[in-house]
Amino acid sequence: MDIFKLIEEARIVPVIVIEDEKDALPLAEALRKGGINIAEVTFRTDAAKASIEKISATYPDMLVGAGTVLTIGQVDEAVKAGAKFIVTPGSNPKVIEYCVKNNITIIPGCANPSNVELALENGLNVVKFFPAEQAGGINYIKAISAPYGNVRFMPTGGINPQNVGSYLKEKCIIACGGSWMVKKDLIANKQFEEITRLCKEALDIAKE
Repeated sequence: MDIFKLIEEARIVPVIVIEDEKDALPLAEALRKGGINIAEVTFRTDAAKASIEKISATYPDMLVGAGTVLTIGQVDEAVKAGAKFIVTPGSNPKVIEYCVKNNITIIPGCANPSNVELALENGLNVVKFFPAEQAGGINYIKAISAPYGNVRFMPTGGINPQNVGSYLKEKCIIACGGSWMVKKDLIANKQFEEITRLCKEALDIAKE
């Protein structure tokens, strides 16, 4: 499985906070109906591990990753639950080295050239740029990517329907992470049809 190829093909990676594991499968179904077959489930909640397990077991063809992973222990929990890739908010050398050593796909968070070089030192050339808009947006990414021609960025943070297109048109962007189509209140209120609609809308923008 070429995970990075699948991420690039997806273009949009929903970043999801699930508070109740009962919402995991209806949410996954909503994403799939909207044409999105990938999800980054953040490890911020008690329901995250069980949610990854449920989605991975029910939809084995869906690319499910774990986000906001902070420790090696969380890496192990996420992978055991079925996560196919790990996303971290920052560049924790120990977590990066552990994942590389154990052949676990990791997309470390980077916000400056030093972070990018830490990733490169570990043989990684796909990084998360976070928080994207707050840290300077697409213009900053283009500026810092210049010396690193083989590095691809997955910007996350402040991405929305109005600016996602400006990111995706750049070759240095592999995909964009976003939560606007899977906001917590939409999930909590079981507005899964609206999530499907927003996913379709997001993909239409990504194809422009």
